[in-house]
Amino acid sequence: MSHPAISIKGLTKDFSIGMRGLKLRAVDDLNLEVGDNEIFGLIGPNGSGKSTTIKVVLGLLDASAGECQIYGKPSHAVAARHSVGFLPEAPYFYRYLSGRELVRFYARICGVSRGNIEEQVAEVIELVGMTEAAHRRVSTYSKGMLQRIGLAQALVHDPQLVILDEPTAGVDPLGSAAIAEIIRELKRRGKTVLLCSHLLAQIEGLCDRVAILHRGKLVREGRVDDLVQEKDVKSLVVEGLSAEGQAAVEKTIAEQGGKLCRVEKPRLSLDSLFLQEVEQREAARSTELQKEGGAQ
Repeated sequence: MSHPAISIKGLTKDFSIGMRGLKLRAVDDLNLEVGDNEIFGLIGPNGSGKSTTIKVVLGLLDASAGECQIYGKPSHAVAARHSVGFLPEAPYFYRYLSGRELVRFYARICGVSRGNIEEQVAEVIELVGMTEAAHRRVSTYSKGMLQRIGLAQALVHDPQLVILDEPTAGVDPLGSAAIAEIIRELKRRGKTVLLCSHLLAQIEGLCDRVAILHRGKLVREGRVDDLVQEKDVKSLVVEGLSAEGQAAVEKTIAEQGGKLCRVEKPRLSLDSLFLQEVEQREAARSTELQKEGGAQ
């Protein structure tokens, strides 16, 4: 598309507090652009202005100053939000509905034509891996299942821009990994995802670019690899090196004008270790069950 998914220029948002006309500045002269078909991460501590920014993008709040556009249209215009799907941090769903009924309800609210509703509902429920549980009432769902059905409602009208506020909050690592894979699939399908999360490891593994907010101001913005890369430093991973060999390497580095800053052992993230161990055991169990079934 010719326009970026989100364009924010000089955005400022003040809230009135108390009886003396005092103002709390939640967002301070923010300039930000989210390109089409990218996964963009918005990170920062509590009170940094992330949720306020999202609410302005969604047209739920008016800006005190500046402007925000979605694919070239003012974000406060209803027409701009036709192409947006949203999953809030703590969604409330009608618990007496089944998952399928819930997604169908939101499909009708979002204007999906009657002739396409059933097909659309079935497609997004399958995408989020909830087909087997779609007949169950929402009140019986775990936190992870609620987040998945929430993703389904956000996607049922086939939006081009998907905004997710803490999509894996309270979800176990397996569920979190599954949701992360759904987000990657959305990018493969040409969608744009704005992701707000406190899980920095997840942001790092998912996002093309990130923006760091602090007290309403933009601190850093750019591609993840560029931001986290240590400048003028290289890492050599060596296997089977003796103490004498290491000493020789260190001597050579010094002779070549380099400086050995530290010696480290490569390590997995805890998330990676957990998923690796669980997936290995699940695969072994699946193999055993197949053997038992074949022996009968």
